[in-house]
Amino acid sequence: AAVPTGGLALLLVVLLWAPWRMLHGAPLTELSGDQDFQLFLQRNLEFTRKILGDVAALQRVVCDTFQLCKEDELLLVRQDLDITQAPLEQCHKRTFQAETCFSQIRAGLRIYHGSLATIRDLLPGHAGLMETLQLDMANLSSNIQQQMEDLGLATVTYPTENRDPLPTFSSHFQHQVGGFFILANFQRFLETAYRALRHLANL
Repeated sequence: AAVPTGGLALLLVVLLWAPWRMLHGAPLTELSGDQDFQLFLQRNLEFTRKILGDVAALQRVVCDTFQLCKEDELLLVRQDLDITQAPLEQCHKRTFQAETCFSQIRAGLRIYHGSLATIRDLLPGHAGLMETLQLDMANLSSNIQQQMEDLGLATVTYPTENRDPLPTFSSHFQHQVGGFFILANFQRFLETAYRALRHLANL
């Protein structure tokens, strides 16, 4: 499930543009030469790229199936939908801390793991891709948790219970648009997570 060439090109543009200059002085410099930590970062950069590729594949299916392809054409409909972006501000603040960033990545992965039920209902014929995506998300979350424990980093738990119920839709079209925006938000979330991991790898 390699990232398609077009998607990878777009991803590289986004990553090269990203304003990571403000992260000078992040507090894990002493780990930058740690071989196990570097191996963890490289492995999970690849994992995140693979998940981005799976999300891009689902976005193409939504585009082909429902002709929902361009975000700017759907913004008016979005105003009526209760769809939020999982926060990752701890991964690009000036006061960047690895443990809070990692914890937010894990919390966001849990949120999107649940939200993908909306996509699964829309695309029952692509259950295999959904299962692969959710398995990869669970593995990425588990890898981060294990690495935090190995480094002795505090695990910060961001409450998700009762705060992020599955969105409800008043029509099938709203359901389709909701699925479109869940995937678009998840793509942005993953790009930010990728940049955080890449920043740590470059310290």
